[in-house]
This record gives sequence, C-alpha cells and structure tokens, in this order.
Amino acid sequence: MKKKWKILILVLLLLLAAGGVFASIQYSQRGIVTVQTGKVARQDLSSIVTASGEVKPRNYINIGANAMGPLTAIYVKEGDHVRKGQILASVESIQPQADVNAQKAALNSSLADSAASEAAVKAADDFVNASIATVDQRKADLEQKKADFERAKGLFESKLIARQDYDAKLAAYNSGVGALAEAEGRLAQARSQRAQTAAQLGASQKKIVQQQAVVTRSADILKNYDAIAPLNGVVTNLPVRVGETVVPGLQNSASSTIMTIADMSIITAEVKVDETDIVNVKLNQPAEVTIDAIPNKVFKGSVIEIGDTAIVRSTGLAASQSTTSSQEAKDFKVVVALDIPQDMVRPGLSCTAKITTATRARALAIPIQALTVRQKGDLQPKKPGAAPPTDPAIIKANKEEVQGVFVVQGEKAVFKPVQTGITGATDIEVLSGLAEGDQIVTGSYKVIRTLRPDAKIKVDNKAPVIPVQEG
Repeated sequence: MKKKWKILILVLLLLLAAGGVFASIQYSQRGIVTVQTGKVARQDLSSIVTASGEVKPRNYINIGANAMGPLTAIYVKEGDHVRKGQILASVESIQPQADVNAQKAALNSSLADSAASEAAVKAADDFVNASIATVDQRKADLEQKKADFERAKGLFESKLIARQDYDAKLAAYNSGVGALAEAEGRLAQARSQRAQTAAQLGASQKKIVQQQAVVTRSADILKNYDAIAPLNGVVTNLPVRVGETVVPGLQNSASSTIMTIADMSIITAEVKVDETDIVNVKLNQPAEVTIDAIPNKVFKGSVIEIGDTAIVRSTGLAASQSTTSSQEAKDFKVVVALDIPQDMVRPGLSCTAKITTATRARALAIPIQALTVRQKGDLQPKKPGAAPPTDPAIIKANKEEVQGVFVVQGEKAVFKPVQTGITGATDIEVLSGLAEGDQIVTGSYKVIRTLRPDAKIKVDNKAPVIPVQEG
C-alpha cells in the first residue's frame, strides 16, 4: 500500500514539473509572432494592364438612306466584299428619274437650237464678207469713174470733147456713187443681221449652261436614291430587306441605316481601361490579346489610340454626358491594332487585352503582399510615461502614412521605408530602402497588416498542410 502511494506521489511530481516547464516556455514566447519570410532578389519585371472589350474594324461606316422610299433592290448580302463606288442598294426613284429625263430632253432641244443659231451666224458671216467684197469693188469702180469724169471735165472745158461725152462720164460717175452707197447699205444690214443672230446664239448658249446645271442637279438628286460603297470593305450588318421603307436623317433609327461596311484590313481590339491604369498606357506599347471565341491562342498587337474622354462604367456614356454621380467608376477607351488575318475574326467578338506598360530587366523586387503602410507616429520610439502630443501639426505629421516592409533582423521585425517602381503580376520593383538578399516578412496577410515595428518574431516557412477530404 505504501509503495502504491509512493508511485502516485512520484507521478504527480513529474506532472507538476512538466507543467512548470511548459508554463515557462509559454511565458518566454509571449508576444512572439509567427511569420513567413522571403528574400529580396533580382528578376525581370513587366507591368501589365488588363482590360476587356470587343474586336472591331479600324474603320467602318454605317450606310444611311439619303432619300425616303421603299427599297427596290439590294445587290449585296452580309459577308460580301465590296469595292469603293459600288452600288449596294436602290430606293424607288420613278419621279427623280423622270425629272432627269425631262431635263435631258430640254437640254437636247436647246443644243439643237444652238446648232441652228451657229449655222445662222456662219451664214451671216459669209453674207457680211460678201458685202464687204462688194463695197470694195464699188469703191474701186467709183475711183475709176471719178478719174474718167475729172479727165472728161478738163477736156470739155477745153472744148476738146462734145457735151454728150461729158454728160456720159458724169452719169457714169453718179451711177458709181449710187452703187457704192447701195453696197454700203447692204453691208450695214448684213452686220446688223449678224449681230442679231450672234445675240440669239449667246442666249442659246446661256440657256444650255443653265439647263446643264439643272440636269446636274437632277442627276445628283437621283444619285441619292442609290446607296454607294464609300470604301473597300466587307458588309458586316444588313438590317433591311427589299420592300422596306427607309427614311433619311433620323439618328438612331433602324430605318435610317441600310447596312454597315467595315474595312477589315486593320483589325483592332477596342477595350476599356480602368481610370487608375490609363495614366500608364502609352501609344505603341505592345499588347497580347485573347479572343473568347478562339481559345488557346494569343494575338500580338500594339496600342494605336487612347481616348481622352472618361466613360462611366455603369452607363457607357461619356462622363460629360452622364447625369449620374461623378464618383462612379470610369474607364477610358484604348484601341489595340492586331496582327491577325481578317478572315479569322468577326466584329463584335469579346476579347481581353494585356498591355505591357513597362519592363525592367534584373530589377530588385519583392512580393507585393510584403508591402504595407504604417503611420509615422507608430514608427517613432515612445518614451515610457510620455504624454501624447497636443500640437496639431505634430498630430498631423504622426498620422502621415509611410510605405515600407518589415525586415528580419535577428529575432525582430524592423520596419524599413521603401520607394517602389513598376508593379508586375505578383512582385513589385524596389528603388530604394532594401538590398539584394535582405530577408523580409512576406506573410501572412493578417500578420503583415497587424505586425508592430520591432516586434519579436519566429520564422516558419513550412508549407501549410491542406487536409485531404475523403470520399
């Protein structure tokens, strides 16, 4: 019996000793935080901006109706390739075609009248020329007859010829004067007739010019009844059918758009980039685009356009046009030109673009989750029993946040301010504050968020054990 009690007392003493040892260990480890660590290392970093959107042609035009009426013909179908200047569809044009025909008939009539006037002017010119020739001949005859008369007059006064001969020369001279006056009268009449005929020709030519302008105007109106391709491209949308009435000039009206022509020579991805990322996006930056309809393929591209207008995410409207709160999330349009065959995609396919905004070779980098912020007041040593500051400037300065990481120094985690550069997928560049090989606290997230400067730590980098569920 005594032996039994001795054994029991010995067991109790051993238990008390073990409990004391355990209690002393727990007491010694009070305030020690278990952390995970990693080392500052160099690696290649790429800053990526990810945005979603859809595939679009670089240039596309909605072919609208320029005249009201029913469609009488559509000469293409969706997917057809068209050439610039090709007639795509026609609207009923009975009245404008009749107007063009009538104006052309009137123009032809005026052209015939003008031709007749030109012939009359030519005939008048011939008559004027003939009259001038006659006047010249009459003047020559008169000069000869005048000379004969002057000679006869001298001989008559000298009593060398008979009065009968003198009177004959005088009669011939007077006849020449009359013939010249008659010829000059006919020349004046020919010239007057020629001027009148030329005036009629001028009026006919003016009328022709006016009627040509009317024909041009009527033909231009008639052209509005045909839909013409403004560029080489592909018909990507054809919402109307033959017989439907189209109406010009109504925005956002289904009946005002006949079809859409897209220039598929340049395929783009039009994506919306978050306002916090748009400042890093620049022209000509490389991008990789994935298209939902074409899995397991990545297409190369580059940024060719960056929008300047913010787009409200909830409405899709420009911020200047939106009536909602300006505090809503906003995006900016970015266009990426793709290196992709045009027959491989269709406009409207959903896509995701990853734009490389910056790269660094062998940059000093740390995991993003290791980066944290602390207030300046928490980083300053506190004197025991010291009263909190009351100066507003000091209070404000103490609340200023400092970016940094916790560096393992012995058994403590010391907060070190750092300056950072570009951000990669999981790591961030360190510009100053750390050296290659420094051991820093990388986890857990809860520990980094609550860890106090100069706190005692215990490093445990064992991978967490994930329990396997049976069944």
